[in-house]
Amino acid sequence: MTQYDFEKDYSIDELDFGGETEEQASNKMKFVEDNLWTKLESAGKKITFAKDIKALYYYMKDPFVGWHRKAIVVAGLIYFLVPLDAIPDFSPFIGFLDDLGVITSLLKYLGKELVPYYKY
Repeated sequence: MTQYDFEKDYSIDELDFGGETEEQASNKMKFVEDNLWTKLESAGKKITFAKDIKALYYYMKDPFVGWHRKAIVVAGLIYFLVPLDAIPDFSPFIGFLDDLGVITSLLKYLGKELVPYYKY
């Protein structure tokens, strides 16, 4: 597996999103990058899967990950970020259950290939 330098800011040209235009892929990744850390901070201790979200983020940033896998991860992270989904995040106690389901499905889908991204 190729090592990825997480300190370097890769351009969208170095990433492969397949059929999407460069602008569409860039907008989706920028949305995740701009909002992920704020959402994790605000969710605080309400969620137990923050380490999984971080691993998925670093997986998404890896230019050596195929576009189809990256697109699925981006979709899952966008679902986590958007507050109005199947169960709104501001609902007490159960607001993050649907997000947990989506993240768990992603983890199951990616399996062991996500393990190296937990060290960051």
